[in-house]
Amino acid sequence: MFDINTITRKNILNMQAYSSARDEFKGKATIWLDANENPNASNLNRYPDPLQLRLKASVSKIKNVPLEKIFVGNGSDEAIDLLFRAFCEPGVSKAYIFPPTYGMYKVSAAINNIDLVEVPLTETFELPTSQKIIPNLKSDGLVFICSPNNPTGNSTDSDRIKEIASNFKGLVVVDEAYIDFSTHKSAITLLQEIPNLVVLQTFSKAYGLAGARVGTAFASPEIISILNKIKPPYNINSLSISAVLNVISNKESVDEQIDEIILERNRLRVAVSNLTCVTKIFPSDANFLLVEFIDSESIFTELISQGIVVRNRGFQIKNCFRITIGTKDENEKLMNVLNEIVL
Repeated sequence: MFDINTITRKNILNMQAYSSARDEFKGKATIWLDANENPNASNLNRYPDPLQLRLKASVSKIKNVPLEKIFVGNGSDEAIDLLFRAFCEPGVSKAYIFPPTYGMYKVSAAINNIDLVEVPLTETFELPTSQKIIPNLKSDGLVFICSPNNPTGNSTDSDRIKEIASNFKGLVVVDEAYIDFSTHKSAITLLQEIPNLVVLQTFSKAYGLAGARVGTAFASPEIISILNKIKPPYNINSLSISAVLNVISNKESVDEQIDEIILERNRLRVAVSNLTCVTKIFPSDANFLLVEFIDSESIFTELISQGIVVRNRGFQIKNCFRITIGTKDENEKLMNVLNEIVL
């Protein structure tokens, strides 16, 4: 039986969490003299709710997840870092990733002095066979599965997630930053049956709030409690909370934008496939396409000269760009430039 206490760092279990003024008093008052705030009224002179309860209530409704299973962080990157801090013993635990994948897993492992075990994806960017994964899971710590994967765009089946989680003593973290663009079910639906599962999502992509820096983690109440224990006291600012509440209240508009992006993704795939300079377009469940070119460096240089920036992933995957799906006009301008390139 999974026991969160066995994988949580002992110093984290034993520490006393910081108690802010807003943690200690949650009632109603007319005069607030407890938090050393500027008393002159403005929209921002008071500290925000340290546990973002109103925001979590809204997230709970749209994600159908109980409030006590929700953590809100300063982007998904904060949750990634906190998971390392709480559940990985420096110099002892290990983190497992499947490259090519999101680079912050490797960076956070290095910052926290955690040994990183890399098990590469197959040539088609699928998870390798169980025989190549399971024997590597010899230490507790964290396994990161990015689904849809960045930068490849493909998703991982639920059965593979279950299999890995059942053979691992630590936490399996499924990063779903791009799940809103996918037809695959979210791994949130697996939380009830997989106690060592953490699912990360974000408001940066589909919800259009990259500048607000708000991400979420969904997990058991025990895991969420540990994350809340070690996070900074006011990790989400009032402006960001208001921005997310506003966009959630306009969910229909968000859904329309998602549909438009998916439509443009399909249109761009067809257009790019007709280019003689393109050798391959990889399947994508995200808001981007991974495209392999004959000579990516010269094409990248030409695009930059025309004021068009794509993500050159050649150091990870030879001759490949990750192209974010833009507006219809932006995509057409991209295609106009690509169509003029003769290799």
